[in-house]
Formats: sequence, C-alpha cells, structure tokens
Amino acid sequence: MLCIDALAVSDLKPEYLRCEYLENPFIDEKEPRLSWILTSEVRDQHQTAYRILVASKIELLEPGKADLWDSDKVKGSETSQVVYKGKPLLSRQKCYWKVKSWDKKDQEGEWSKSASWEMGLLEKADWNSKWIGKDFSSTTQPIPFKNKELFLPPSPIFRNQINLKEKVSKARLYITSLGLYEYKINGEKVGKDFLAPGWTDYNKRLYYHVYDVTDQLDKGEQVLQASLSSGWYSGYIGYALLIGNPVVRGFYGDTPALRAQLEVTYTNGETSTFATNEEWKVSSGGLLESDILHGETFDARKVPENWSSTNFDDKNWEQAEIINAGNRNLELYPAQPVQMTETIRPIEIHEQEEGKYIFNMGQNFAGLVKLKVKGKAGDKVVLKFGEMLHPDGRLMDENLRMARATDTYILKGDPDGEEWTPSFTYHGFQYVEVTGFPGKPTKENITGLVLGSNTPRVGHFETDHPMVNQLYKNIVWTQRANFVDIPTDCPQRDERMGWTGDAQTYAGTAAINMDVSAFFTKWIQDLHDAQWDYGAYPDYAPAPGVRSTDTYAPAWMEAGIINPYEQYRAYGDTRILEKGWESMEKFMAFHHQKSKGAFFYPEGSFADLSPKGGYGDWLSVGKKTPPDMLATIYYGYAAQLMAEMATAIGKSERAMHYHDLSKKIRTAFSDHYLDKETVRLVTNAAAYGDGKGYVDGQMGFSGNTQTAYANAIYLDFLDEEQKMVAGGHLAQLIKDNDGKLATGFLGAKQLLPALSATGHSDIAYQLLLNEEYPSWGFEIKNGATTIWERWDSYVKDDPEKLASLNNGMNSFSHYAFGSVFEWMFHNMAGIKSEEAAYKTFVIAPEIPKNDINYVSARHESIHGKISSSWKKEGGKLLLEVSIPVNTKATVFIPAKDELDVLLDNKRLDQHEGIQKGNFYKGKQAVKLGSGTYKFESSLN
Repeated sequence: MLCIDALAVSDLKPEYLRCEYLENPFIDEKEPRLSWILTSEVRDQHQTAYRILVASKIELLEPGKADLWDSDKVKGSETSQVVYKGKPLLSRQKCYWKVKSWDKKDQEGEWSKSASWEMGLLEKADWNSKWIGKDFSSTTQPIPFKNKELFLPPSPIFRNQINLKEKVSKARLYITSLGLYEYKINGEKVGKDFLAPGWTDYNKRLYYHVYDVTDQLDKGEQVLQASLSSGWYSGYIGYALLIGNPVVRGFYGDTPALRAQLEVTYTNGETSTFATNEEWKVSSGGLLESDILHGETFDARKVPENWSSTNFDDKNWEQAEIINAGNRNLELYPAQPVQMTETIRPIEIHEQEEGKYIFNMGQNFAGLVKLKVKGKAGDKVVLKFGEMLHPDGRLMDENLRMARATDTYILKGDPDGEEWTPSFTYHGFQYVEVTGFPGKPTKENITGLVLGSNTPRVGHFETDHPMVNQLYKNIVWTQRANFVDIPTDCPQRDERMGWTGDAQTYAGTAAINMDVSAFFTKWIQDLHDAQWDYGAYPDYAPAPGVRSTDTYAPAWMEAGIINPYEQYRAYGDTRILEKGWESMEKFMAFHHQKSKGAFFYPEGSFADLSPKGGYGDWLSVGKKTPPDMLATIYYGYAAQLMAEMATAIGKSERAMHYHDLSKKIRTAFSDHYLDKETVRLVTNAAAYGDGKGYVDGQMGFSGNTQTAYANAIYLDFLDEEQKMVAGGHLAQLIKDNDGKLATGFLGAKQLLPALSATGHSDIAYQLLLNEEYPSWGFEIKNGATTIWERWDSYVKDDPEKLASLNNGMNSFSHYAFGSVFEWMFHNMAGIKSEEAAYKTFVIAPEIPKNDINYVSARHESIHGKISSSWKKEGGKLLLEVSIPVNTKATVFIPAKDELDVLLDNKRLDQHEGIQKGNFYKGKQAVKLGSGTYKFESSLN
C-alpha cells in the first residue's frame, strides 16, 4: 500500500506529516490542520496541487476507499495550515492520513507514508470519572526556612485493583489533575512526562493528557496507582514568600485532586471503563514533602511494600475523598510535554568539607538528578542545588532567595543499592552539594536529567570563533532550561514566571532554535486567559497574583500582540490570530484609552504603576531610556503588527484602521520625542524628578540612549534619511562608551540589527566579540554556560568584586539577552524571512573584514531546511545555500562586480533558468528556487 504509486512520475515526496504541529498526536481540535514537508532532487521545484486521504482504518487509506475525507486534487502550493474538511470527527476516533503532491510540471508524485491522529474526549458527557484526593494538611507541621515557614504537606498515593476479563486490543488513559500527577500500572509509570498536566489558569481551562497504555495491560488482575503533588495549583509560586505577600501558596486551591479514566477495548470488541471514584483507596507514602520550588523529601522506608502487587492488602487504607472541583473546562494538552531530553554526567567532584561533596555537572541546566546509593536504613542524603560556587568552593545559594531547592532521600537499606529520582519538582543548577552520603561518592552516584518541554531542535549555528560558538551554545541551553511548560524567566530561584517582557523580546530567536509552534500555542492562550478586564496584558502569564502591585508594564504587555505575530511569521499560523483577535483588539482599545486618544505617551504617563513606568529597559547600564518613550514606540509597533495580522486574516477595514493608527503614533512620537533638526531623541528628564520609584531611576533619564535609537530604528519610527542619521548617533554613543553596549532587555535584541541597518555592521560585530563588561563575551570569559540575567552576575577569581554583587537578584539562566541570536542568524548567516513561514526569504550574509572567517547556519522551517554557509578561503568567498522545495529565495552574494560571481564554477549568465537581479552596493542578487547552490566570488 505504501510503495511508490504506479502513476507517480515525479520524485516530489511528502515527508514529516504532522497534525496541529505534532506527529501522530492526540488532539481535540475538531477541524485540525495538517502539514508536510516536500523533498525533491529537482531544482526550483514546487507543488502545484495536492491530494489528502483520511480514513478510519489504515486498510481504507486508498483512493476510492477513504471514508473520512478525500480532498481530491486541490490546486495550490499549501503544505501547512491545511484544514481538515472531511466528515465530523467523534470522541476517541483514530484517523489515518496520507498525502501526495503534483510538481511544477503538474506531474504526480508518490504517496507519503501514512500518519495518524486520534481524537480525545470532545464532550463533557464523555467524562464519567470523579475527582479524588486526600487533604493531609492537618497533619503537616511548618518547616523553618530562612526566617520563614514552609508548609509542605505529604503527597497522597492512590490505588485501585481491577480485573480485565479478556485480552486487550486497545487501552487509553485519559487523565488530569489539579496539581501534578504520576500514574502507574502494575508499578510501571505511564508515559515519560514530568510536571503534568502543566500550568494554566485552572479556573478558565485545565489540560488533560491521553496515553496509549495497551502494552501495559494484559488479561487478569491489574493494579492502578497514582500519586499527587501540589504543583502550581496549591503549592508555592514565585516570590510571594520572599515579599511577604498575604498569599504565598494555594493560589488556585488548597487540595490537589486527580481525575482519570482508563478505557479498555478487548479483542472480542467489548469495552470497559475504570474511572477514579470512591472505590479507590488512599494512603500516605514515601513522599513526605513535595514542591516545585522547594524540592522533595522522600523516605523510602515509608513506601508500602509491594503496593503494586495484586496480592497487596490495602484494607487499612482509607477510601479516597471525592473532591468537589466544580465544572472544569477540560481541554487536551496542545503542546509537547515536559520530558527528560538528555542525561548529563558530572565532570568533577570535590570535597568542600568533611562529608560535604560538590558535584560539578559541567553545564548549567534545568532538571533533576538521579541518585544511586547504598547504605543502611535511615541514612539521609541531602542534595542542594546551585548555579555557581563561591571562590572558596562553597555552593552559592543566595540567588535562590526563598527557593529551598533541596531534595532529600532517606534510605530503606536495600543491600543491592537504591535509586531515586524526584517526581514533582525541578531545579536550575550546575552544581550539586551532597551531604549525608554513606561513604565517598563517585561520579556514578549522580546523573543529571535535563528536563524541559520537548520542543524539537530546528536550528544550528557555528563559526570558526570559539567564543561565538559558546555564546550560541549558551543561548540554546538557556532556552531549554526555561521552556518548561511556559517560557519562564529563570529555572532556579523563587520565581519561574512567564514574564511577558522576556517572552516578547525572545520570541523570534526561540522559533529559530526550536520548533515552538505548539509550545507557544499553549502559552499564548495562557496570555489571553490572563488579560486584565480593562484590556492590558499582565506582567506574566499565567497570572495568579503573586504580588498585588503586579499589573502591567509598557513594552512588556505588548507580548499579547508580539507573540501571536511571531507565531504567524514563523509558521503562517492565522488561526491563532483569529482565536485571539478579540483579546488583541481589547488591548489596543486599552492603549487608546490610556493615551487619552493623543497617540503618544508624555513623560510620567505610567507613574501610577509600581514600579513607576513599569520595568522598562530592565538592567540597562547608565542613564535610563524614558519608559513613556518606549511605551509610545511599542504602541505604534503593536498597531503596525495589528495591521499586518488583520490583512492576513482578511480584516481589511481593521487593517486600514491600524495602518492609519500606526502612522498617527509615529507622527506624534516625532513631534514630542524627536528633535527633527538634529534627529536626536529627547525627553523632559525633569518630569521624572529624582527618579524615585522608577527602576534604576537614580541613574537619571535621557532620550539620547542606545536603547532609544535602537528601538526607533529597528521598529521603523524614522524615515530612511532619519534612520541613517540616528544610526550615526547610535554609533557615537557606543564609541563614547568605550565601544561597549549599554542596553537592557528592551534594547539588546534591537541594538545590533539597528547598527547593521544603518551601515555600522562593523560596530555590531565589535559588540558581539567584545569580552569586557558589559558584553556576552564577558559572561563567557567568566565561566558562563548559559545566558545571565545581569551583565555583571559573576566575576571569576575576584572575591572582592563578587562580594559586591547583588547575589540575591542574580539568575545565571535568563534567556532575554540571548535575543542577540536574531542578529546572528539574520545578519551573520543572512537568513531573513519575507513572506510568513519562510515561503519566500532572503539570504544576505554580512561578511566581517576580520576575526570571523566561517559561518554556517541552518533552520528546519515549516517548509523544510534552509541553510547558509560562507567561508573565506584563498582570497575568495565561498557561499553555499540550501532552499527548501516549494519556496523561493533571493540571495545576495558579496562580489567585486556582476561578472565576479560563479555558480557551480560557471558564471551566472552561463546558467539557464537563473534569475539574475541587480548588482548593488557590492552585492549581486540572484533569485532562486529550491535546491543547493554553491557560489564563489572575490573578497572585497
């Protein structure tokens, strides 16, 4: 059935079939979107038509037999966001599908291999399970910690024994929890997920998961087991404990609860459902303490012996409590789950003092450790986690603030040794302090388990410059550490919130490095769910209200516009725009009201916020960029994006409205914040007084900052002539600052692109390669393996300087400054999307004169692999590019003149079908279709 079709005459072949961005997923979208990637050895190849078959059984997946949908031959080039238009889909229905394409000559290609998706529970009536739980809080004693008290109730364990009367042909587990769950069948964990079902505004939506557990069941007696933890639902969240907020835990509820149903189909066609209900038994187990931030304490002696066995006697266990959890909106988890994606071995151990050992994992990451240990019953091994060491070798934990970040294992005394991995917590760390270990540990006793949302890696970048390579590695590791169900700001301290400022500035880089299509589908919904009633988007999402003054911040709240836009640009996703359009319109209405219809924000407009003006250009160096200037720029930028998104979803009148609005905002900005004669950005600094109440307000305010010019240039607030002049001002500011940057979170991404756009790529490269404070290279020189939150977080081998740093406000894994990778990808490698989803794109690398002689980058776009690689060799520039099937690219080759460029060792005019463009400013343009192309030219 899956062999090459007898009619196929083209080598055009669909591969990597996905449904709702996922391979063979469980979904509950009633009109799912399908996508595929095309491959071909023919250059300039593209699709002119496609045909999709969908069937309820794989044997029906043939023309004339497909019983759910036969699209017939559809003319068009679409290979993604193709909406299923077949018969209505039902709960639990499994759908098999395949696709074939016709090439540029209308020649038919072969069918793809088959793929599938399976529907979840689409109706509330499909759920017949009950919420069960057990409140152990009355038996819990507060634990002193850093002059506070932690309330960490033990985790309940649940058990139910069932009998399968026949052999099983199909079994599905539908499961969710308020809090976090782990489910086992006969002692074997179901699935590979951690921290399920994730974090949402539980009062608006709750996600469930589906697992195929057919292979875990057999005829006869089976034991179903589960355990719960407070998680984000009823545990500690963020810095509430640190600041003494009236509520420090239990933001959504007090008691975790489980809801699950196991649905079994036997080989004879009969079915059975085994649901959570009052028949389940509950007890306490080995997990004495459990919290996302604070860690776990596990006493292996308290685990009921053989409780996974069918012979276990649970007569002394209590009946599970039925929990009144209300009428929850249950939806199927739409993204890749949090899973273990890699293991790490320690690179060294040192004994810091007698009985206290420090394991160096060699890499800062987010996750857990698996402990291997042998000792006597009651031995207690304590694991503390940190990102850095003090100069004397002690673990640095000041930056964890109120996160205990400690796991404790109490041995049962198994003579064969014991292994333990925590279930319901995670940490950000490079170093593990181990105390209480029986004997002297070795590297075999600790294994690092890297946790994160299992988003596929789709980016690659390398050069011949070791520091730049380390920078890229640091960027990727930081993204991995912070994309844990939501885009957190940091994985280590008492925060781990989905801060909007970090997320909006990094969204473009995120999509280059990883396939975050499903990940951001989930978080953008969290963002809309968290929107304030008056229209602003909050400081973070989900937004449980960790601090009463956490409301919104200009240039941060625009994540509600920017992140959906970046999703559209990366993947051509218009559905996410349609679903969120009402929320985005509501946000723009808030802007109009807040600005009093004046199309700009004068100084002091956001003095009512706490901190005043919001967070602004967080952690910039030197004078502060006025938050109201940035608010005006981002208001206009949001209007510009709204115009483009409105066009994409067919709202032409709204597109015109927002286009006109963006022009008015730019005009008002120019009238108030721009000296048109000198093209200098100005502000009335006196309006901010002594700066009290503003972030770093004591530094004073100025419009003449790197961040101000970088944003005005990058976000298109100046005409072309003004941009060039402003670029000169920006370059001069850097020169006056000893050739160093001074930007914070809102300027780091824009700085290098603004320099390149105004003819200063040499300065952009200089900033990238700088190793003096503040710079990316400074971090690396001081031992960074991830991106820091603060430019000066750590100074290697300088105890005096280190002692002066704000260790309580340090994160060594904070992705915002990693947004510089957009420039590295777009300008060093030269790859820039034109149409959404890289349907058309540009490759125009900027070649530095010195220091870097080789750059190679690739990105697996939703259409396929894009790559750009250049190197200097023997006075020549060698440029190799790859363009996916069904896309077009314009390549700009640096050269002396138009005759200087060779393609495959021949001049361009000797190639048929090559569309040669203009030679302009030392670059020859060539328009190309799919394929791999090797160019050669002379170095200028």
